[in-house]
Amino acid sequence: MTQSLTARLDRLAATLPQDHAGPGGAIAVLRAGEVLLRHAWGYANAERRIPFTPATLFRMCSVTKQFTCAALLDSCPDPTILDPALRARLPLLEGPAPGALHLAHNQSGLRDYWAVAMLHGAPAESAFGDLESARLIAGTRSLHFAPGTRYSYCNQNFRLLSDAVADHTGRSFAELLRTQVFDRVGMGSAILAADTRAMPDGTEGYEGTVASGFRAAENRVLWTGDAGLGASLDDMIAWERHIDATRDDAGGLYRRLSAPVAFASGAAAPYGFGLGRGMEFGRATTGHGGALRGWRSHRIHMAAERLSVVVLFNHMADAQAAALDALAAVLDAPRPQPSDEHPAPAWLGAYTEPETGLAVRIDQAGPVSGPGQLRLRYGHSAERLQIQSDGSAGNGRTRLYLAGDALQMDRPQENHAARLQPLGQASTAPVAGRYRCEELDAELLVTDAGGVAYGGFSGFLGQGRMEKLEPLGGDTWVLPCPRALDHTPPGDWTLAFRRKAGGATTGLTLGCWLARRLDYVRIG
Repeated sequence: MTQSLTARLDRLAATLPQDHAGPGGAIAVLRAGEVLLRHAWGYANAERRIPFTPATLFRMCSVTKQFTCAALLDSCPDPTILDPALRARLPLLEGPAPGALHLAHNQSGLRDYWAVAMLHGAPAESAFGDLESARLIAGTRSLHFAPGTRYSYCNQNFRLLSDAVADHTGRSFAELLRTQVFDRVGMGSAILAADTRAMPDGTEGYEGTVASGFRAAENRVLWTGDAGLGASLDDMIAWERHIDATRDDAGGLYRRLSAPVAFASGAAAPYGFGLGRGMEFGRATTGHGGALRGWRSHRIHMAAERLSVVVLFNHMADAQAAALDALAAVLDAPRPQPSDEHPAPAWLGAYTEPETGLAVRIDQAGPVSGPGQLRLRYGHSAERLQIQSDGSAGNGRTRLYLAGDALQMDRPQENHAARLQPLGQASTAPVAGRYRCEELDAELLVTDAGGVAYGGFSGFLGQGRMEKLEPLGGDTWVLPCPRALDHTPPGDWTLAFRRKAGGATTGLTLGCWLARRLDYVRIG
């Protein structure tokens, strides 16, 4: 390792705890199987004064998904053998069911159960275990797109896979992970830590900020193949070393996980077998982030450079940004900075996207946007888009531009493109009432509380809190979901109301990016 690289990594290790402040964290950087940086700081449990070390067990969150698929491929070289069993877990589904590969590639069309749980009235931090998840999944009656045609992140895809492969092999999923993956690659302390209430070594996840203070995050969700992995930094170093050691083995596990995947149309897909495929600093990457309440993780692998980075925070700072800073340090390639030389386009405003029925909001407000950037609110979370010299805006995943007299939104990572429909002036007509979704057997209550519209969900999981609705345009409103069962919320819900000739509402179509086009009928 050169002196200049050593100096850059030393600076990175010194600045990470300040740039991403919180109780504790850890980072590893490897190149060609050699550990260039292995560093931990702070506390795994601040109250019990347990230091954060490279051996500390960490809740890896959605980084789990690639390990679920590793166990799947090792146990079932042809994953489609599980398709009948997966169909049996969706007894009420009308139409074709997604297969194992659709699930592994996030192309199932299933609405994410973490999002749908909010429609069933699940309070934030409420318990959600095997019984709740099984009932919610088994109640699925429709998909929000045909399997294989689109991409949409969906946690239960990987719960279904882990349950199905366990049933198929007659072994617990925890045992499969241990024998098929962890033992083979040298992840000596890695475990399936499904119960999020506590880690066996006392490691705690925290929410809060430096200004407000940090407090232990309350988690009561039982995760399995979607987010249940517990592993240390040293375990993840073993995983990255295994990846490098088997890089030329055509049958190697990571080679199979990171093989190209496609949509049914033949278009290349950016996600497969629990791994995102992307580009950073002009080079192809594979990896995944992880986020639960109190935890953030990110791992990224750049095959052409034989370079891997793993970042672990037991708080809710931006682990992906830290990982990209580490890549920049190794490559000696500063991260590109946005330019403010291009003016904001004239097409800022509120729209709907016809296929999904979701609201699309474009502005320059809020902490997400910066100089020369726009904020797009449509998917799971707000996106930054850089304004271009031709009047378009994009970020490599989403592009907005005028096509004739219409605003076009292209999202190739989802195999989707659409002409957006402007919403126009917001209606002032009342929307209060009780609305029922027959498909979910759940309700939405909209009230007029002193001249302000509020909405709240209820169903078999409880009664959710009332949130203030935001009018967007026409009869389309947004119901915010600032807190959910775990992690971050599933995004704002779009409520598109319908009216009869006299003006009274008759129902609405509701959805967010993770759970689209659910029909509600007014019942009171």
